[in-house]
Amino acid sequence: MGNCPSDSELTTALRTGIETGGFLKNGKLLPERALAEALLVTRARMRRILDLLEDDGTIFRRHGQGTFVSPPPAVGASPFRAVAAKVMPRDVMEVRLEIEPALAALAAQRASSKELKTLEQLTQATLEASDTQAYGVADDIFHYKIAEMAHNPLFLTVYDSIREVRRQSEWTRQRETRYSASTLTRLGEQHEQLFSSISARDSQAAAQIMETHLLSVSNAMLRNRTYNGDA
Repeated sequence: MGNCPSDSELTTALRTGIETGGFLKNGKLLPERALAEALLVTRARMRRILDLLEDDGTIFRRHGQGTFVSPPPAVGASPFRAVAAKVMPRDVMEVRLEIEPALAALAAQRASSKELKTLEQLTQATLEASDTQAYGVADDIFHYKIAEMAHNPLFLTVYDSIREVRRQSEWTRQRETRYSASTLTRLGEQHEQLFSSISARDSQAAAQIMETHLLSVSNAMLRNRTYNGDA
C-alpha cells in the first residue's frame, strides 16, 4: 500500500481482510494492535479507520469484549426493494415467528462452545446498549448469530432475506427511535433467557423463549408506532 496509505486505501484493505477472514479470529476482529502492525500504520491511525467502519455499521465494538463484524447484507438485495415497499411489521413478524423459533432450537443442538461464548458477549451487548440505535445494531447481530449457529445454509438464506426486507423498510428506521427504555430492558432480559436455554442445549425451551420474545417485539413495535411512552 506504500509508505503513506490513504484512509480509503486502509479502509479497503481492512474490509478485504474481514471478507476473506484474514483479520478475524473466532468470529471477532483481531485486536487493534495486530491490525495496525499488519497494515503498517500507527494504532491511532487504525483506531480512526475502525471508527469509520463502526459509523457505517461494518463493525460493532464492545469495551472489554472485542470487535464484532456486523452481519453481511443479503446477496442480491435489489429484488427485495419492491417487497419491502409493500411489507408491514405484521407481515415480517408472521414470518419471523415461523422461522426463528426453529433456528433457536437448532442452535441449541448444534452450536459450538466458541459460538456460545460469542453469543454470550452479544447478549451482554444488547443489555448494555445505551439507546435504541445501539440496541438495534446489537440486536441484529445477536439474532443473526443464532441463525448462523443453526448451521443450515438454506435457513440462513431465508433469514437473511427477512433481514434485507426489514433493512429496506421505512418503518424499521422509525422503530429504532421509538422503543422505550423499559421495552429495551425487557427485550434484553429475554435475550439472556434465550442464551441460557441455547447454552443449556434445551431446544424446546429455546424455541418457546424465542417465540415469546418475538411476540414481545411485535407488541412493542405496533404499540410504539403510535406513542413514545413507556411500554
